[in-house]
Amino acid sequence: MLDETIVAIATAAGAAGLAVVRASGTRAIEITDRVFRGRACLAGAPSHTLHHGWAVWPEAPCVPGANGSDGEPGDSGGPAAARPGAESTRRGPDPPRAPEPRRLDEVVVALFRAPRSYTREDVVEISCHGGRISAGRVLAALLRAGARLARPGEFTLRAFVNGRIDLAQAEAVADLIRAETEAAHELALSQIAGELSRRLDELSERVTDSLGEVEARVDFAEDVGGVEVPPHVVSAIRSASAELDTLLGGAAFARAVREGVRLPLVGRPNVGKSALFNALIGEERAIVTDLPGTTRDRVSEAIELNGVRVTLSDTAGLRAPSEPVEAIGIARAEQALDQSRVVVWVVDGAAPLEPEDLRVASRLDEKRVLVALNKRDLGPVTRAAEVEPLLDGASRRRIVAVSATQREGLDEARQALVELLELDRSEGLGGAVSNPRHVEALSRARESLARAAAAGCAGAPGEIVALELREALEAIGEVTGRTVGEDLLDRIFSRFCVGK
Repeated sequence: MLDETIVAIATAAGAAGLAVVRASGTRAIEITDRVFRGRACLAGAPSHTLHHGWAVWPEAPCVPGANGSDGEPGDSGGPAAARPGAESTRRGPDPPRAPEPRRLDEVVVALFRAPRSYTREDVVEISCHGGRISAGRVLAALLRAGARLARPGEFTLRAFVNGRIDLAQAEAVADLIRAETEAAHELALSQIAGELSRRLDELSERVTDSLGEVEARVDFAEDVGGVEVPPHVVSAIRSASAELDTLLGGAAFARAVREGVRLPLVGRPNVGKSALFNALIGEERAIVTDLPGTTRDRVSEAIELNGVRVTLSDTAGLRAPSEPVEAIGIARAEQALDQSRVVVWVVDGAAPLEPEDLRVASRLDEKRVLVALNKRDLGPVTRAAEVEPLLDGASRRRIVAVSATQREGLDEARQALVELLELDRSEGLGGAVSNPRHVEALSRARESLARAAAAGCAGAPGEIVALELREALEAIGEVTGRTVGEDLLDRIFSRFCVGK
């Protein structure tokens, strides 16, 4: 289907100053010429040029200056004799005029000829007035003129298939569009620029060199004295495995930057979860009263910590429910607690621990926990030393005294969250691995390299080492798209928006 010319609206729907309709394919210029009237046809125009005129309904092919018009908006054309001060040299009656094409919108057309375009095909981008009607009319005209509506991500798919970008760069395009923090935006930009791809290409080249030497020894065993893998090749394989260790070591942080983190506030009723939630986000989003059980459902809002989008959720107080609606809220709070790797456990620091507190603590095993000892302005009753023994099963914990109503201890609480979420990394994000698909593939590659190094060190035949090295290369190739099937491409690009 790459021989078809595709078209789609490339900008978001809704009121705006401009909208862009994009076409790509071997007939993109020909088809656009049928719906564009300017000073000249696009067929003869050079690449990377802009053309001002009108989008029209496609009833006839492009004719420069058709109907006496030079394409300028407001110029209705007509014979020279009809213009004031002009002398007519024509004798006899005027020839019949072609019917005026139906104008759709005033536009500017950007022309990009292959291969100097986003898709490495001929690409035309028509900028019209924003809003649903203008862009929709231009799109309908291009479809009528012979284009096909693009599928989600099909423009970027063509850029990948035509070799302009690799698969990791293509996926980063979607990440860039969805980025909601500066850090996520920078991470996606670094991947679009090819920083991750270059690291993986260099790594693949080193593994390929090792594979070539191993296979040469297998093929010419009699000449080199055996099929065993020499120590310097084993060392090179271990070095490649260490490189993957480094890449994957930053994956958790990079994924948090890319996808954000969900963080529930849990605790028994009336400990100040909603008040702390409001204090952390800086606005009154959750209802706060002295009555226990006020929060019945999760209320969520996002904040940014060290460039990472952290979505806080105020949840219902955990206790034995007194009626059905409260039971639903408590069940959702328990679900949020069970599904989260990091939680904020809010404890009333101005009151003794209660049985409900102990039941919450029993659900925190293997989690990272920030204990917020709230209401410190009312005087400490429950102290960190009493809470600490309850967290023996937690993987990591921090205890901070705060006052949600007085806005005290919030900076310390935020810094504790940064540490628990491992958002305090100082190194840059260039070349980081953030996509779960990439993490899975590179983890398989690392395991194959580790097996190859172990086999080589143990004196195993070169064929076994070569098999593991080929599997490592195939797994790395899944990230960049060198070894990828059509089904995987369909799944990846189906998640893109139409027009990109």
